[in-house]
Amino acid sequence: MDSFKPCVITINAGSSGIKFALYEMAIVPVRLFYGETENKDSGTENKDSGVDQGIHSNYIIDQLVKQESFGFVKAIGHRIVQGIRHAEPKRIDAAFLEKLKRNSSDDPEHLPEAIKFIELFIKRYPTLIQIACFDSSFHTSMPLVAKMLPIPRKFYAQGIQRYGYHGISYSYLMEELKRMAGSKTAQGKIILAHLGNGASLAAVKEGKSVDTSMGFSPSSGLLMGTRCGDLDPGAAYYLTEKEHLSPKQFNRLINQQSGLLGLSETSSDMRELLKLQNTDFRAAEAIELFCYQIKKWIGSFAAVLGGLDTLVFSGGIGAHAAEIRQCICRDLQFLGIKLDEERNTKNETVISTERGNGNVCVRVIPTNEELMIARLTAQFLNCSNQLV
Repeated sequence: MDSFKPCVITINAGSSGIKFALYEMAIVPVRLFYGETENKDSGTENKDSGVDQGIHSNYIIDQLVKQESFGFVKAIGHRIVQGIRHAEPKRIDAAFLEKLKRNSSDDPEHLPEAIKFIELFIKRYPTLIQIACFDSSFHTSMPLVAKMLPIPRKFYAQGIQRYGYHGISYSYLMEELKRMAGSKTAQGKIILAHLGNGASLAAVKEGKSVDTSMGFSPSSGLLMGTRCGDLDPGAAYYLTEKEHLSPKQFNRLINQQSGLLGLSETSSDMRELLKLQNTDFRAAEAIELFCYQIKKWIGSFAAVLGGLDTLVFSGGIGAHAAEIRQCICRDLQFLGIKLDEERNTKNETVISTERGNGNVCVRVIPTNEELMIARLTAQFLNCSNQLV
């Protein structure tokens, strides 16, 4: 055991399940343990974790405690989706935990689960430092025009604005892009597409987020596995009035019963829909709308950026579904986007045709939110002189 360096735990309570890991903090963090569960409503299938659905959070903590390196853990890093206006990670103390509880209705799909883990760790291991790593921090660099909502100004002072999410994933992708392609590429005009059960795009220029598809909540933007994405306010009013939906019922409708699941009436899992598309028009139409919306966001973000140098696909769908990438990029040659069919089918790192003549470099980069949480947590501890 004396060979272990300081370690950190990462807890990623996502919309499709919970991912948890233990990292040794070397120059390059080393993952010593990993596990995950998946939600029943996610429509996905977990063949690798060996963890039953609906597992209790205490069991997850027990799996981490069993690891030989647990005695070297210095902190727990949590993915907190809604960071309000926090640009950097923050230590979780009693006052901040109460603030998270007050804000839990802002993100009912993620925050209550994260709070549950924070409280369990406080109860079982009260001396361990807990760090909040915010999904929205990456987008604090967006200009005001990209943050504002066209409602009375008094609400902006109350924090009602566009925040954007998937920032931990986007931070990792930008680090990987810089490592793979160099600083010049990472400072260019970039669109990042995190496509999974939750899905969004971000427009990045000179290394900073300038716009993103998600807004005030993670329910907005693209249609997703079970989330509706952007919804006409009039349609929202109609549904609540005519269907007599309570706020909780409406929240369940837009977050757990819509998106790919609602359109297909079959599954939120893109893998299943791709199998069904030739025999079930509902699956085919759900796929078509998903790709169509992403195509529109790419076009709008290219306009915001004033051009496009690099397009990155990531997330479970973005990194593995070649057919979806092909569908999205079809007819985007006018932007310089042209895929190499063979490279795309093989999920290679670069899937576009050769550069030159204004062509966009299209890349596939699998994301790693857990590693990014570990890095952010270690950086916070180093800055606080607590990683010793």
